[in-house]
Amino acid sequence: MSAALDPVSHSQIRFVYRERGPRLARVQLAHKIPGLPYRLARSGRTWELVAPQPRIGRLEYQFELIDQAGGSEWICDPENPLRASGPWGEKSVLELPGYERPRWLDAEPLGSFEETAITSRILRAELPALLWAHPDAHAESPLLVAHDGPEYAEHSALFALLGQLPPLRAVLLGPVDRNETYSASARYARALADEILPSLRPTPLTIGLGASLGALALLHTHRRHPESFDALFLQSGSFFRRRDRHEAGFPRFERISRFVGSALTRKPERPIPITIVCGTVEENLASNVAMSGALRRQGYDARFQEFRDGHNWVAWRDSLHPHLLRLLQRA
Repeated sequence: MSAALDPVSHSQIRFVYRERGPRLARVQLAHKIPGLPYRLARSGRTWELVAPQPRIGRLEYQFELIDQAGGSEWICDPENPLRASGPWGEKSVLELPGYERPRWLDAEPLGSFEETAITSRILRAELPALLWAHPDAHAESPLLVAHDGPEYAEHSALFALLGQLPPLRAVLLGPVDRNETYSASARYARALADEILPSLRPTPLTIGLGASLGALALLHTHRRHPESFDALFLQSGSFFRRRDRHEAGFPRFERISRFVGSALTRKPERPIPITIVCGTVEENLASNVAMSGALRRQGYDARFQEFRDGHNWVAWRDSLHPHLLRLLQRA
């Protein structure tokens, strides 16, 4: 395959793209790894990039092909069969030394899920949802509520893991206008706390699971409605601070940064167990570390874990276990 470790030094990675059509003006490596170069060098009909191996376990990438007229096309590596799925299509994957695929992925999911929709008058919308329960779950079993739930099921194999946890029920919520409702929206927090969660069967323990903006929305709901959740598992949270100018172009940056500023400094009404995980090469690593530290100082049982990957669904899949189980045990 064209993406591989350098066979001589074993400390470099090498990418090769071979032209198959009209002569290209440029080929670039599309990725989100700080410090990793982008441009491939031409040698005849072959383009090549050799770079130091980044300190991660796996790398998701594409090739950007730029033609003589300046047109651009993004493709997976045609010589690398390893792929990762995601909401915006597949990417090629290079697994580096030290990476191990989770063993729990080989387990068959237990039971089946039900597709439904949850009506919200506050949002004037219906939220798609997947409902699932462990065969041994009952009325006193914990309830897991996941933001971007259908994506967790499709891209992070969540159902395979849930069957190996202590018996629980799960509601995998889909978003409505994700960038708006998950961006520290008071309206969405009220809908989640006052409509959506009460519409589910009562449970003594409700745990929230979310990644990126989905994680932010869970923390925001908990801070505005302290009784809504009893524990949170937050992956790569979009905890934008005013200093994070690389995120300033996001439409709701100001609203998010105002909330994050208050969450970092104000005393909470009800501290709960929280686990935060984030990738070592993510731009928002520092903000996740800062949030974890602030929550601990405010009296939360807050734990932080890094994983050697970036901001993607496979990374969030790989970081679910054993940290989600440990959160359940703490809660």
